[in-house]
Amino acid sequence: MSALGALLARPQVAGGRTGLLSQVLLALVCAGYGVGAATGWGSPELALFMGDFGLSVAAMIAAVSCFLYARASVSRLRPAWLLFSVSSLMAAGGNAIWGWYEVVLGLPVPTPSLADLFFLCFAPPAIVGLLVLAKRPVTRAGWVCLALDSWLIGGSLLTLSWSLALAHTAQMAHVEDISVARAALSLAYPLLDIVLVSMVLALHFRRANANRSAVNTAIAALALTVLSDAVFTSPLLRSTYRSGELLDAGWFAGSLLLAYAPWGARRSARNAERSGGQPRATTSRPIAGSLAALTPYLAAAVCTLGILYNVVEGRRVDQVVVLTGCTVVLALVVRQGIMLLDNISLTQELAQKENHFRSLVQGSSDVIMIAAPTGILRYVSPAAAGVYGRDAEDLVGCELASIIHPDDLGRVVHEVRRFLAAPPHEEPTTRIECRFRSGTGDWLNVESTVNRHQGGLLLNSRDVTERVRLQAQLQHNAEHDPLTDLPNRALFTARVRQALSGRRSGDPGTAVLFIDLDGFKAVNDTIGHQAGDELLIQAARRLADSVRAADTAARLGGDEFAALIIGDGTRDQGAREYQVHEIADRLRLTLSQPYRIGASEVRVAASIGVAFAEPAITPTDLMRNADLAMYRAKAGGKDRVELYAPQMQADVVRRSELAARLRTALRDGEFALLHQPVVHLASGSVAAVAAQARWRSAQGILFTPAEFLRVSDDSDRTAELGRWLLEEAVEQAAERARAGHPVSVSVRLSAGRLLDKALPFGSVEALLTRHGLPSGALMIEVADSDPRVSFDDLEQRLVALRRLGVRIALDGFGSGYAAINALRRLPIDVLKLDRGLVEGVVESARLHKITSGLLRIACDLGMQSVADGVDVPEQVLALRAMGCTHGQGMAFSGPLDEYRLRRVLVRGQFPVPSAPAARPVLAGGSIPLLTGSHAETPVPPT
Repeated sequence: MSALGALLARPQVAGGRTGLLSQVLLALVCAGYGVGAATGWGSPELALFMGDFGLSVAAMIAAVSCFLYARASVSRLRPAWLLFSVSSLMAAGGNAIWGWYEVVLGLPVPTPSLADLFFLCFAPPAIVGLLVLAKRPVTRAGWVCLALDSWLIGGSLLTLSWSLALAHTAQMAHVEDISVARAALSLAYPLLDIVLVSMVLALHFRRANANRSAVNTAIAALALTVLSDAVFTSPLLRSTYRSGELLDAGWFAGSLLLAYAPWGARRSARNAERSGGQPRATTSRPIAGSLAALTPYLAAAVCTLGILYNVVEGRRVDQVVVLTGCTVVLALVVRQGIMLLDNISLTQELAQKENHFRSLVQGSSDVIMIAAPTGILRYVSPAAAGVYGRDAEDLVGCELASIIHPDDLGRVVHEVRRFLAAPPHEEPTTRIECRFRSGTGDWLNVESTVNRHQGGLLLNSRDVTERVRLQAQLQHNAEHDPLTDLPNRALFTARVRQALSGRRSGDPGTAVLFIDLDGFKAVNDTIGHQAGDELLIQAARRLADSVRAADTAARLGGDEFAALIIGDGTRDQGAREYQVHEIADRLRLTLSQPYRIGASEVRVAASIGVAFAEPAITPTDLMRNADLAMYRAKAGGKDRVELYAPQMQADVVRRSELAARLRTALRDGEFALLHQPVVHLASGSVAAVAAQARWRSAQGILFTPAEFLRVSDDSDRTAELGRWLLEEAVEQAAERARAGHPVSVSVRLSAGRLLDKALPFGSVEALLTRHGLPSGALMIEVADSDPRVSFDDLEQRLVALRRLGVRIALDGFGSGYAAINALRRLPIDVLKLDRGLVEGVVESARLHKITSGLLRIACDLGMQSVADGVDVPEQVLALRAMGCTHGQGMAFSGPLDEYRLRRVLVRGQFPVPSAPAARPVLAGGSIPLLTGSHAETPVPPT
């Protein structure tokens, strides 16, 4: 037998033996009373006492027990127990009066007496109580059948009793001229007993499902009492009966059984509560069902025996027997007619239900299987052919374990064992997923709903292979990049977490590599996104081929990749750094090889950041460290490998704090505007001032624009700062003009900022009009360092500004990649030499020639020139000799606040070093920045 069959064949453990002690005690008490009654109790006086007052005490115990249970119960059967209590109370009263005559007074009990009244009142409450206990019919035909069954039993017993004894008793009463009361009393006892017996027998097959054990006990108690009454009413025994004899043991046991019945009911109720109120499954009782069906025939047989007895004895058939027999036969015919109609109706209904369920089972797409307690399949629905590819007849007789995958069998057996051990009301079903063998030999993923079925299993199975495949595909898609099929960020993070928490959690050789492809954006912009996707696919393939089998390569998004390098257990820090650095450098070289995209050959570089695992580091921190190292590699020149150092995190924290403070600096008024004079190199007069922003932080640190703009990654804040700088510069220039210092101001703005929608065309004109700044008093220095700016848009913007009277200067001339193109297309008034050219103009003959050539171009185009970063007198002499008109730098003055600037403007000029000039570059000593024309700069034809 297989493991699953052995498991199903194990016997189920029965419930606890609750109440066994009380049952044993009840049996011992009844047996003790029976032994005492059989031996005469040792003395006539004790026999009389136990036969009268002993029975009264037992009946009183039954009355109290039934009353207490009825008082505490709230069920439908509560009136029945109250009626049983009243019935037992009547029996207790009758026995007590009987004992009063025999034991206390020492007199024989008169006939009739008050005790007879109590005894006669015993049967009616018991009969009504049995009716309450009975299962109520739901139809009129059911009520008719109940009445007919009762009369069949009662009439048969009456026929038999009348033939045997009651007719003789009636004749003797007539012959001996006995009083009517005494004759009626003689017939009342057996007739009431017959009615009670009829109810007991009729209701034995119609018990309600609730508290079945209690109802059985109560019926048994009343049956034992009725049997004792029947023996007592026999003329042969009644004439010689004395209290304390063995017959009293029957009444005594009946009373104690009735007293015990409520406790059985209470125990059944507790069991029902523990089972969640679910009715316990009961097996069929063929014997009891057969007796219920044979009841009409048995009654007719009893009635026939009564009539035959009179015939055999040669007696004349009594009229009572004839009348009763006729009514019994009539009731039997009517009962059989009703049963025949019910059978026809039930047969049709059963056939309809059988066809209905057969259609459901055979037409269901699920496979229904029944496994016997031995694990053998006893039934398989026809759907098995479509689901498993195997005929149902081939599966019937096979072991269930033989079609389950061996790798799943242990799990299935464990789940079945757990399911069968659980109470049915707590877990009526369970669900099992495993693999079944199909007719082609393949394994199908099957989901089965399992129920208990007569010690075995009932399985409702369905094929979920496609669902399992879909779930696996969805899981794969959720954890992998759709373009490259590499693990995505979520799966990579999980792998890193697993590496840090597994058996190699303390291995310092574990490292994470963050990889960024330098120049990938240019590929997208030049040859298209489809080519960029192809490049990413090839790069992912190279990365996956370059790492080891135990390592993980992933794509984090965009052109960012990552690799998890599992350590080999080495503890030498230098060796592990060298090993991982070598792997990273090999990856860099591999990813930097040319890519063949269609007919083109594309080159990109790779910047790689490396971070090593440390004790107690989290996956988030390790990946953040690798990311910081990667950005340090990009900032350090790209196409390189950078190892993480703790200082990188400190720099990031410092920059983050500085950026956070910068976002509130404008609101808190922490920015100040300084001006650096622009001096005429020939005369030393102040021709203009260059506006420069400074940020004085709360800690008292004065940051230059390059310092605080480098940490600001908030474009909105940068735009707000540009607007503030322009407005402050125009406002202060207007105030100086009104104060008698009409000097122009220059504001440096990037080309991207000029094209920003945050600075619309009309804003500069509105600003000049609002503050009344004269025409030509504002100059905008354009930085041409951004290659993404469109020259067409920039040209339109500068032409519009120039029409407003704003002069345009080309800042950083000599360093930008598009300086010549800017000169050709943009309306430029002033060329501002880059600081890098000015710094080496004295020492380097090469720079001297370059600077001289650039100044000659400016002179030939009719433009003015300004040298930025003029810090020493030698530079002043050299630049003036080359033809540079203006200079700005520490050779004259640094950035000044408003108070110091006005003092300089009052003075009017700075001293300039005197030396004979080679030739005058510009005639006259005018200040061209303030008085020059606003006409467009003539551009030579191209």
